[in-house]
Amino acid sequence: MKTKYEPNKLDSMSKNPNNWRGPFYFNRKDPRLLVPKLYPAFGKTLNFASPYSYVFLIALILVIVLAQFFL
Repeated sequence: MKTKYEPNKLDSMSKNPNNWRGPFYFNRKDPRLLVPKLYPAFGKTLNFASPYSYVFLIALILVIVLAQFFL
């Protein structure tokens, strides 16, 4: 994905505690869907300011429900 931000700028966005609401990351200026957690050793999380994160979650839940229904 081509972004207008440099990697250093994106890393500083995800490390800013003002963009975190508990375990959830919200930043409308960050174009990434997956961002490293505040402590990167814990993995990645979704950017909940992006509408694509909700599409991803709904699709994931739908796949799980349909798999349970058909299997």
